[in-house]
Amino acid sequence: MPFNLPRVTKALLIANLVAYLLQWVVGEQAYAFLELWPYVPDAPEQWFMPWQLLTYGFLHDPGNIAHIAFNMLALVMFGAPLEYTWGPRRYLTYYLTAVAGAGLCQLLVTSWMAASTGDVGSTVGASGGVFGLLLAYGMLFPNQRVMLLIPPIPMRARTLVILYGLFELMLGFTGLQPGVAHFAHLGGMLFGWLLIRYWRGQPPFGRGGGPRLRVVR
Repeated sequence: MPFNLPRVTKALLIANLVAYLLQWVVGEQAYAFLELWPYVPDAPEQWFMPWQLLTYGFLHDPGNIAHIAFNMLALVMFGAPLEYTWGPRRYLTYYLTAVAGAGLCQLLVTSWMAASTGDVGSTVGASGGVFGLLLAYGMLFPNQRVMLLIPPIPMRARTLVILYGLFELMLGFTGLQPGVAHFAHLGGMLFGWLLIRYWRGQPPFGRGGGPRLRVVR
């Protein structure tokens, strides 16, 4: 149950749900400045601002309830064990780093596309942070059995991370699923991986052999 969750995971869940309800109430024009927009100097109406690298991760498309439902389910499934393992401060640092890293990767891609095609659109969603959580869960609990929802296939967490990473990479470069921020998903995983490597003192941040993250079973 959500009320039995650790405090940061619960706070993130509530923040996303409250933001989703407010989006319905105020309308998109009122919160557009919080969405992640590409950097296009000549765009007269919308433009990138630094805070959007975090705020976009607490917004979702009001017309797509499955988007926030799956993101919040993954937040609970993967976030709670990580918070119990790391503690609230390190867990929150990791999650926000994944969100910002995902936003940065998405910003680079969309800015390049906007400059090339002239199409300017925004990005919203917690998926970048969620994919970062998935990556961390696979690294800390590689042999833990998890179940896919569609299709319902059990597999090890490490296998799930590898498959999702390859799948997102394929979709991102082929464009087979337009309208989805695949490079944001990959960015969340990349920056999450880099932060864990940094905490462990492993390359490219050290020579290895540093203190490893504690795993609580």
